Amino acid sequence: MHTDPNCLFCKIVAGKIPSKKVYEDEELFAFHDINPWAPVHFLIIPKMHIPSLAQATPDHAALLGRMMVLVPQLALQEGVNPYPNGGFRLVTNTGEEGGQEVHHMHWHVMGGPRPWLRG
Repeated sequence: MHTDPNCLFCKIVAGKIPSKKVYEDEELFAFHDINPWAPVHFLIIPKMHIPSLAQATPDHAALLGRMMVLVPQLALQEGVNPYPNGGFRLVTNTGEEGGQEVHHMHWHVMGGPRPWLRG
């Protein structure tokens, strides 16, 4: 599995930087955002270093599908109210102009009662 020794999120996956883990399996890792914008705010990332969604290829389709299916399960687990009255927002920033700060593909999952701090 490809990792980047200088990547913040690769270091979190490796346990070199502490995080409040939400979920982990052989391919995926989810953890609470250090500066949450909403009552529920966590990130889900592939353990494999993929710099951004712009670098995703057809070879990553199954991984991306697993991430997508896992998001609502983890959102409910972390306290988001169920659909249709509850819900969550799924955001991925891609590239500098897209607001990406950490260049390891990651999805923000935010939910909970409004108003939120941001978003």
